[in-house]
Amino acid sequence: MPTISINLKDFSQLLGQGTITAERVEAWLPLVKGELKDHDHATGELRIELQDSNRPDLWSCEGIARQIRIALAGKAPAYPFFKAKRPTKRVMVSPGLEPIRPYVAACTAVGYRVTGEGLTQLIQMQEKLADIFGRKRRTVSIGLYRLPGIVFPVTYTLVKPDEARFTPLGFDEPMSLGEILSVHPKGVEYGPILAGHDRVPLLRDAEGQVLSLPPVINSREIGEVRAGDAELFVEVTGTDLLMVILTLNILAANLADRGAAIEPVEVVYPSATTLGKTVRTPLDFAKARPIPVKTIEAALGQSFGATPIARALTAYGYRVKPSRETVIVKLPPYRNDLMHAVDVVEDVAISRGYGQFTPIMPSQFTVGGLSRVEQVSDRIRDLMIGLGFQEIISNILTSRQDLCDRMRLGNTAWSRLVEVDNAMSQSFSCLRQWIVPSLLRVESASTRVFYPHRVFEVGEIAVPDPADAQGARTVTALGGLIAHAGANFSEIHSCLDLLLFYLDYPYQLEPVAHPSFLEGRAGRVLSNGRAVGLIGELHPEVLEHWQIGMPSVIFELEVDPLSEK
Repeated sequence: MPTISINLKDFSQLLGQGTITAERVEAWLPLVKGELKDHDHATGELRIELQDSNRPDLWSCEGIARQIRIALAGKAPAYPFFKAKRPTKRVMVSPGLEPIRPYVAACTAVGYRVTGEGLTQLIQMQEKLADIFGRKRRTVSIGLYRLPGIVFPVTYTLVKPDEARFTPLGFDEPMSLGEILSVHPKGVEYGPILAGHDRVPLLRDAEGQVLSLPPVINSREIGEVRAGDAELFVEVTGTDLLMVILTLNILAANLADRGAAIEPVEVVYPSATTLGKTVRTPLDFAKARPIPVKTIEAALGQSFGATPIARALTAYGYRVKPSRETVIVKLPPYRNDLMHAVDVVEDVAISRGYGQFTPIMPSQFTVGGLSRVEQVSDRIRDLMIGLGFQEIISNILTSRQDLCDRMRLGNTAWSRLVEVDNAMSQSFSCLRQWIVPSLLRVESASTRVFYPHRVFEVGEIAVPDPADAQGARTVTALGGLIAHAGANFSEIHSCLDLLLFYLDYPYQLEPVAHPSFLEGRAGRVLSNGRAVGLIGELHPEVLEHWQIGMPSVIFELEVDPLSEK
């Protein structure tokens, strides 16, 4: 979860409450689902951990102060720039950016003279939004510039790496875009986002001055904001239009809270987007949604009526129109986290305060216990340890490379996976469909330990199943691995046979052709004609992919059928 640092004096000024104490701030933090982690009395720095990953508008000093101010005032502040007339400044988007980084949003902020603390918060806000919300700048990246040196219209275009030069932040001499991507620390870190393309994005003004190489680095001449600057240009680029606009909306609201006058910018695209060919940013794109009063009351266990619910939501920043049976709600422009009616329910509870709800004792008394699957799993753990195996615990989320590429599965039926949409990291982008890769990951890190190695894991896997309503089944499985110079099929088979003997579970083996195993050294485990597992000697190419130097044999079983007896 995001953790941010704020300065108590700066925070007090944003709240407009005079001098406040850390204890008072801590009392307000439930409004933002925050927790005070540390207080440096010498510097006045507070470290706050936020428990909501769906509210990027709260990942800043300004955002937290805004939510508290709304609660104290009973309503949200007005941001007139969301309804401004046609802008006078433009950003022109060139064709060809669609497969790379097609979207941009921008505005200007004039009138707030940046202080040292304000600059620190601007940088922190930029980093939190780009790294967490923007997935390490892949989906969203942010640029802040000194406005007086920019001549409009600004062009967002594509160029070859050797066609433009500018002095990047942190350097004193001009560099080509190719040099920046290969030499500059930010180019090395974020350059892979642009890998595979012969042209890269560039922002420059009407006189050809380079503003930045998105999403990598700003120019030093225009893109180095300093304390004392009072006129800023803000832009956001990315791959998702609504995320780009939402990020700009948050930045604009934050700067407006510090006293800046926000002027929207018109972005002109070469072809129509989901919001049209010409998009004015910042933009209030939130839509009103009706929420039944009964839904809110049933979830919270109390009867309120539409008017008190509307009052609570208004005091949390919503725009609300109540009727007898529904409340029509609309989020403020800097939020886009309303996915279900329960989200509104939660905000009602937070706004009213959880202490306002009367606790109800359970009307039924029940005794908890382990499920049959867990009972069998514990029995299996005891038996595997008795057979000389050591238990490991691995992540259920891993990568396609580990699950398929290193296992020689290619595009076979064995390679079907449940993948995470919009994964934050490719290393954790898939749910494992079997446990063997998890065992091999441990084995590859254990080559310096005396052999033989005998490891096992009992854990969950996700098996793709088109017949299932969810498209996949969550299954508890057992995987066991033996690795040493003489490891062979007979050895692992004897372990499987002994395990199932003590579990009183009859089984048969039949040959199977599987890409991960040596041909003729692999079998399918059957019980009552049903496939429940695999056993075999791993293919040398698999071992080479994992950099394992010893022969390795494995078996894997579904535990769920064992618990059905």
